[in-house]
Amino acid sequence: MSTPAVDARRFGSGLAGDGEPDQTVARDPDPELRPRSARSRLAPGRPIRFGLAIGPLLLLGLWVAASASGQLDPKTLSAPWTVVTTAWELIDDGRLQSNLLTSVERALIGGVLGVVFGVVLALISGLSRIGEALVDGPVQIKRSIPTLALMPLAILWFGIGEEMKILLIALSVFVPIYINTHAALRSIDARYVELAETLDLSRGQFVRKVALPGALPGFFTGLRMAVTVAWLALVVVEQVNATSGIGYLMFQARNYGLTDIIIVGLVVYAVLGFGSDLLVRSAERRALAWRKTIGS
Repeated sequence: MSTPAVDARRFGSGLAGDGEPDQTVARDPDPELRPRSARSRLAPGRPIRFGLAIGPLLLLGLWVAASASGQLDPKTLSAPWTVVTTAWELIDDGRLQSNLLTSVERALIGGVLGVVFGVVLALISGLSRIGEALVDGPVQIKRSIPTLALMPLAILWFGIGEEMKILLIALSVFVPIYINTHAALRSIDARYVELAETLDLSRGQFVRKVALPGALPGFFTGLRMAVTVAWLALVVVEQVNATSGIGYLMFQARNYGLTDIIIVGLVVYAVLGFGSDLLVRSAERRALAWRKTIGS
């Protein structure tokens, strides 16, 4: 017959034979239920507060130091304080705001069209073999052709107006959206499809409740690439017979050798690109809060 002390140890009750608590017999809690006081040594580590600002601030510090020490020729790259003064002058006379508004409008229209176009084509190709046969081949051909190489043809078709510029931005955006969304759709676990069939979901319900949520990680990866590509395309198209926009402002400054205005334009593009990437990453964290990754 077992003693009470043995039974206590066996069942983890923590009681010795005399009924008093026995500190030596308390069972260790399930490792899965323990609070994690520290991350795994192989993980990237805890997020650094305002860590994304460290790199840009280091670059700014190097720029300031090189300009102040005279190591950087102002004709090659204007000093930061010169750029700030020039930017203030452009703001004061209204040129920076008006051209910035035009650039943002072009990027938004072209970007939205490219995203919608890319998602629709990815759904057609990713959820249907017939759709893949019709869509994927032409998209892969377009992928191998740089969008800006299509500029001469776009000018012949649409002239040098806004249509050509928006078209080229949309074509630049839709490829990364399509590629990443299509790949995410094809990587959805087949068991979810079987479950949807068991629940007798319609095609529309399957797309809304299974396909689109499953494709979100790939979509956001493509979106981060797309916002960068959109600003790159904008830089080029705004220097082709444009009459407004940040690119036009830089083009005019180049003709007169005004390095400081060119740097102002580059800084504006950098801020727009970096800011839009931060917005996409913030939206991604909210939309994919259910994922547990090493970067979480």
